[in-house]
Amino acid sequence: MLTRYMAGAVLARTGDEMSGPALLVTGLAVTGSPLLASSVLAGLTISAAVGGPLLGVLLDRARRPGKVLGWCLAGYAGGLLMVVGGMAGQVPGAVLVGVAVVTGLLGPALTGGWTAQLPLVAGPRRLGRATAFDSMSYNVAGLAGPALAGVIASAGGGVMAALVSVGMLVAALPAAHGLPSPDPRPADGDGGARTADGDGGARTADGDGAGRAAGGDGGVAGWRVVREEVRAGFRAIVSNGTLRRATVASMVSCCGLAMVVVSAPVLGARLSGESGPGALLLAVIAAGGLVANAVLSRTSRWAAGVQAAGTAVLGAGVVVMACAETYWMAVVGAAVAGAGEGPQLTALFAVRHRETPARLRGQVFTTGASLKITSFAIGSAVAGPLAAYDVSLALLAGAALQAAAVAVLVAKRRATRDG
Repeated sequence: MLTRYMAGAVLARTGDEMSGPALLVTGLAVTGSPLLASSVLAGLTISAAVGGPLLGVLLDRARRPGKVLGWCLAGYAGGLLMVVGGMAGQVPGAVLVGVAVVTGLLGPALTGGWTAQLPLVAGPRRLGRATAFDSMSYNVAGLAGPALAGVIASAGGGVMAALVSVGMLVAALPAAHGLPSPDPRPADGDGGARTADGDGGARTADGDGAGRAAGGDGGVAGWRVVREEVRAGFRAIVSNGTLRRATVASMVSCCGLAMVVVSAPVLGARLSGESGPGALLLAVIAAGGLVANAVLSRTSRWAAGVQAAGTAVLGAGVVVMACAETYWMAVVGAAVAGAGEGPQLTALFAVRHRETPARLRGQVFTTGASLKITSFAIGSAVAGPLAAYDVSLALLAGAALQAAAVAVLVAKRRATRDG
């Protein structure tokens, strides 16, 4: 079962990583300007902040979360296909951005939504190692997705690369539909008789909340249930000190990582005279994360410490990149950054799995994913003008955000901890 899970995760995430470069190439080929594609990518990204919590409610309340995940994958693939077809058919940009915004609502399913199902696949005994493997799937996707998009776009054009990315998303559907269903009985220490998130709110014995008890009110009651469930998911993050710190730190760090992603092509152009080598720096970061995760796959018991250490190493690598006077020194910095970024992500997942009540796991993971995606979008927007002015300044800003994330993680715990 874990093998099927990993195969589906790698396919879906690689297809997602391919879609961005493929859309950029397609938009550039059709319009001669990256403006359209960048606007579409912004639409895909920004709506994740809304889609994540709502997807989490659906996944947590579904008897077959794998089917819900499958429908989300199908919808995301269909939306990308409509965008690519619209670009090729020269549909007005405003329409394409609108389609992208709707499609982006489903984006967190490929990240947090999939990872939230891991305890059902691996079980408690294998969860630590399975979490490391799951984190490695992000590194593999980050390494293989852009590379495949580049090769296919060079051979057959951006549209072909986009179609292949959609095909990979579709190929992941059987794995999603085959994910196991949760045990209908409440887990030990997580029963429905008490509040799963420790907020003191009234819940029915089956854990479905007051909304179900007020059933019969039709659509109004349904939306009330959704609203209460979304609030419960946010309360689960905010009320748990460890989970709150891990989430805030991941958002700050992701904002800084976006500055690295935006700055890498500019840095490559400054040091080598071409932007292509700059894109390779991102591949080095992904490869460094993959290797580090393989070496440190059994460190989940020290997850909070590993997240802080990984963030610090990531920041140190970014500083090396900012100060690099030669391309190969930038490569060294990227490798160091990747060695921190990989374990950092694994540790974040381990904290979420350990600290999140089972009935709210989907909401916490998808909400966390949507918050990180939004943070990445903010970082990208800020990094563009900074990198245009001084790429070293943009990279140092990214490193400073890593230091801020470390400060969040090492802050003293409150004297009392809710839940």
